Amino acid sequence: QVQLVESGGGLVQAGGSLRLSCAASGLTFSPYAMGWFRQALGKEREFVAAIRWTDYSTYYADSVKGRFTISRDNVKNTLYLQMDNLKPEDTAVYYCAVLDWMGPRRLSYEDDYDYWGQGTQVTVSS
Repeated sequence: QVQLVESGGGLVQAGGSLRLSCAASGLTFSPYAMGWFRQALGKEREFVAAIRWTDYSTYYADSVKGRFTISRDNVKNTLYLQMDNLKPEDTAVYYCAVLDWMGPRRLSYEDDYDYWGQGTQVTVSS
């Protein structure tokens, strides 16, 4: 059974940095991709970033491009999201997710992802 556990969230001032981690267990296959999504209070969940497993290609939402960096460590089976120059509008619960090889594989579509973590809260104060 695939399990994803996020960590690294917290409270930070605007302009600060955080690094989120997502530890994956139970993955008996190499996924097509892994991604980060976020959901602010009262809003729909939105795509943040994704990394494709085959070639390490990365993709970002326009709102975080140039500030966030997605990466992975195959040895530790861990996905990361380095978040720099944080803004109050980045405040949200951040989720990591696995996109496997079955079905549609649209990196920014949450419905295409197959496994999800429980989320970690990021709060950016102004």
